[in-house]
Amino acid sequence: MVTATTTQIPFNPKAIFAPQLFTPSFKSTFIFLLHYYFPLIHQHGNVSAEPKRPDFRPDISISPATATHDGLEFWKFMIAGSVAGIIEHTAMFPVDTLKTRMQTLVGLRPIGVRQALNSIWKLEGPSVLYRGIGAMGLGAGPAHAVYFSVYEHCKRIFSGENPNNTLAHAISGVFATVASDAVITPMDVVKQRLQLKSSPYRGVGDCVRRVLVEEGVGAFYASYRTTVVMNAPYTAVHFAAYEAAKRALTEVISPESVSDEKLVVHATAGAVAGALAAAVTTPLDVVKTQLQCQGVCGCHRFSSSSIGDVTRSIVIKDGYQGLMRGWIPRILFHAPAAAICWSTYEATKAFFQQLNESDHIQ
Repeated sequence: MVTATTTQIPFNPKAIFAPQLFTPSFKSTFIFLLHYYFPLIHQHGNVSAEPKRPDFRPDISISPATATHDGLEFWKFMIAGSVAGIIEHTAMFPVDTLKTRMQTLVGLRPIGVRQALNSIWKLEGPSVLYRGIGAMGLGAGPAHAVYFSVYEHCKRIFSGENPNNTLAHAISGVFATVASDAVITPMDVVKQRLQLKSSPYRGVGDCVRRVLVEEGVGAFYASYRTTVVMNAPYTAVHFAAYEAAKRALTEVISPESVSDEKLVVHATAGAVAGALAAAVTTPLDVVKTQLQCQGVCGCHRFSSSSIGDVTRSIVIKDGYQGLMRGWIPRILFHAPAAAICWSTYEATKAFFQQLNESDHIQ
């Protein structure tokens, strides 16, 4: 008889980040979240739960081979997230190119979405809208695998016995984005530099090589802090809104047709969450784009990567409206992108769940 052994795995934030990115400030932030917010989330989601001692710490015990959530092992969440991320970014890439072009027009007269699209279409051709898609393809798969697996893992820990714990969903989303941004930021830098008009780079490989030689590895992470500061509230709003919208739509639909309407529910909830989160975080996205494209194709080079310094520079040149450049294509990107991403992710999860059920029947 074979006896399964359970291994105690302490939470180690260093396992999530690239070693060079793990600074004392990040470490202290994660320790604070785990030691302070876990009991707060537990209390928020379980009002009737017994009070915990002040020194309560969660003892997380996981059997690596059999750890499951929603009936799935966590490697299946990684595959589902990877598939969802690649499909999402590939489908919406032309809109992302429009957004990047509009956000880098600092000091110039602002243009609309239609004008930007017509200019690209007539002067450069439609293929330019897909320039840099290779970089996003390389980054989106691994980043979304980390994104969704960390989210599901944290949601399982923080939600406890209450699957409708909105605060737990928001905090889990923050953990997920901090981890995934460490993976995707370098490829996002390459992608945006290739999207620029008259980009000096021949392709992904040439861009990576020249940035390393001319600017050093730090250039790939110049916007990492801004990206995390932007994506943390974006993801908190996104995940909380998605779970709430999905729950509300499920309650509206009759019980008999819930299974038939799952795709519509996931897509609609994702679109609402994506649009809301994108609108709120547009100013930080403008700052991130400026940092990632600085010094290329006439983009201003900043003496500091401080969010405050870059924000002041944009406001001085373009006024406060400069911080909202590209907000329309950003929403047009994130609403359908989130709908595609969530419906693909949930469909892939359902596929794995059906496989599990068929294996059990056999």
